[in-house]
Amino acid sequence: MADKDRERKPPQSALSIEPGGKVGPHRRRSDLRRRELSLDEYEAGVRAGDRAVLGRALTLVESNREEHQQLAQQLLTRLLPHAGASMRVGISGVPGAGKSTFIETLGMRLVDRGHRLAVLAVDPSSGVSGGSILGDKTRMTRLASDERAFVRPSPSGGSLGGVARKTRESMVVVEAAGYDVVLVETVGVGQSETAVHGMTDVFLALLLAGAGDELQGIKRGLLELVDVVAINKADGDAVVHAERAAAQLRSALHLFRGGEEVPVLSCSALRGTGVDEVWNAVEEFHRRRRESGVLDERRRTQAVRWMWSLIDDLVELRLQQNESIRALAREMEAAVREGRLPVVEAARRVFEGLVGPSST
Repeated sequence: MADKDRERKPPQSALSIEPGGKVGPHRRRSDLRRRELSLDEYEAGVRAGDRAVLGRALTLVESNREEHQQLAQQLLTRLLPHAGASMRVGISGVPGAGKSTFIETLGMRLVDRGHRLAVLAVDPSSGVSGGSILGDKTRMTRLASDERAFVRPSPSGGSLGGVARKTRESMVVVEAAGYDVVLVETVGVGQSETAVHGMTDVFLALLLAGAGDELQGIKRGLLELVDVVAINKADGDAVVHAERAAAQLRSALHLFRGGEEVPVLSCSALRGTGVDEVWNAVEEFHRRRRESGVLDERRRTQAVRWMWSLIDDLVELRLQQNESIRALAREMEAAVREGRLPVVEAARRVFEGLVGPSST
């Protein structure tokens, strides 16, 4: 990444927001917490790199309250021109692959190189209570306490692929705050590969070398989407297993992707070995995409898909908020369950109840 992209203001944790949106150093941070911030104050605080305001802005974006969403969309509109300059890297992998350890080891090296790093770490939400573990700050203690990095754990909210519904908006906010590398860590289950691939520039998969056939359990979706692969925990007696797994997977990807060479490397996040080589492969892949114009086109396509994703979210939200439509939906569910109405007809009635009957 070019040096000018990294010449950002350091996080100014002592900054506070004066009335009218001006940034001042003297007001206590507790003054900000006692009252609601205005749109100007949110914008000024985020742009100045104030970590307290940045945290509040992300909470605002994540909120589902209607008044918060209205303010959040106004804020995102203002911040969007200042976003987009970061390298967005998605990191996925099976549970136990050591994603948090890898991200902390990598993150400390990135900030030592002069980068400002934001980590959007999505924890699994309970399917029963909707609660979330939110444990990444406890697993990344060094990185979370470093002023050059910003670690934000967010509940997935049960969204597709374990990626928080507001992760894309959160990326806009942290980029506008001057973070030039954004890592999105997913829970690594279900359709998470597709979800993270659809919002980042480079997709890094973190895998483990186990006993037996090293390719067993590697999902087809992963083979289709991955840009760089790292076999983690390659230390001690596991080094030989990791190197064998890397060779097998490298050959499999070469065949599966029609001769395309996908970097497959081994590393030990715990010992710090091989991590620099993995990041160099990520940077090289990102550089090639940027210089060829593929990156710009990819982001434009992602933005359009994001729009349609939000339309789906808004339709679902309208269904949840409109009691008469919810009652109609329950009635249609019962009719379908009892076999009294075809599924297509039931769906049409709910849809027309939501948007009105078709004119055709």
